[in-house]
Amino acid sequence: MLTLRQIKDREYMPPAPFIRLMTKGISSLLIIGVANLPEVLRMRNIPEGQERFVRPPRQYDLSKYTEGMRSVRSEEKYLRPTLHCDPNDPLIIALAHELGAFQLSDREFAERAHHFVKERMLIEETPINDVAETLERGTGTCFHLVSVFVALCRCAGIKARYKIFAMSMIASWYDSMLGADPFMKRWYDSLGYFVLEAEASIQLDGEWVTAVLGPEAEWQAATGVCVSKLGESSVGNWFEAVPGTVMIMESLPYGLKTLMRTLLVTAPGSIERVNISTLKLHERGKKVIEEAGGLEAYDAKVRANMIKMPSVHLENKGQITFD
Repeated sequence: MLTLRQIKDREYMPPAPFIRLMTKGISSLLIIGVANLPEVLRMRNIPEGQERFVRPPRQYDLSKYTEGMRSVRSEEKYLRPTLHCDPNDPLIIALAHELGAFQLSDREFAERAHHFVKERMLIEETPINDVAETLERGTGTCFHLVSVFVALCRCAGIKARYKIFAMSMIASWYDSMLGADPFMKRWYDSLGYFVLEAEASIQLDGEWVTAVLGPEAEWQAATGVCVSKLGESSVGNWFEAVPGTVMIMESLPYGLKTLMRTLLVTAPGSIERVNISTLKLHERGKKVIEEAGGLEAYDAKVRANMIKMPSVHLENKGQITFD
């Protein structure tokens, strides 16, 4: 059992921005639920005869662990086990070895791990759990997928951490994800963001490199955005981070699991509709990529027409003074 000092040191305690977001998110969820109780009760479950979510089969075989497989067992920050993210779990160690841990350079291994998690694991809104369960299932939220990637990197001796933020999404994502469920749309509209998003960052050659783990290429193609690579962020492409909400953390914090469970208990039908929409996006994206002449051709075309969001840098000019 961890001491209070260890809990604080490993950043399990939610920071102030997280507490504010969680409080606002749960309060908004409950207020909308009470104010629209008849609709919430009607939409809470999928009526008989309507389309139901069926989890797709896992897109890979589980790697086989054998006794003596190497992993970096460290208590150093960004290498040690943290909440729901155990880099020394046998399933993580076995997969890390299959991906070339301790054989390839750190960057080559990170590229392989990024591709595996991003393209072989699928998005599904589901309760927060440990990385082994996520690997066995093959699906998860951005938090699940980031945790698998972070665990793989830490297993191989690459420092890895979380970047968590509240996000607002571009119109094509809004329509595709929330269009089928008025309750989720109303919740998003009341907040101005869709709960929380996660990315990873890993240390390569002395620099922190961003990694987006969800969604897969097909989803990105279905919504008309580029296929993200290691080193690229979702922010400025299909998300914008709500100012003041970006948190760099060693661990997922306490409270995230509660937030997810509250949403799943309050609106299970809404979550199921979102999951149905994600599967449809995947299938739609396959057709988009095929019509473009393949994944590389699609991505090249999108990147050629991308409008990069401008970055603003403010400096204090001491020579200008207003009395």
